[in-house]
Amino acid sequence: MTDADVHPSDTEEPTLEFDHVTVENDHAPDECAIFPRNASEDVLMTTWISAHDDSFVDLESIR
Repeated sequence: MTDADVHPSDTEEPTLEFDHVTVENDHAPDECAIFPRNASEDVLMTTWISAHDDSFVDLESIR
């Protein structure tokens, strides 16, 4: 991954924006669901990513 992947140039328009929600589970780890911001309900049924708290790392620690 390069800086260009994270910070597109000023002339590039983003092609897709994402949103997220935290799902708090009583008997399992909480999850973060990431999905396309303007997706229809039909698309949301199949187009999302779910991640648990140990799936995330600090960006600076990976560089």
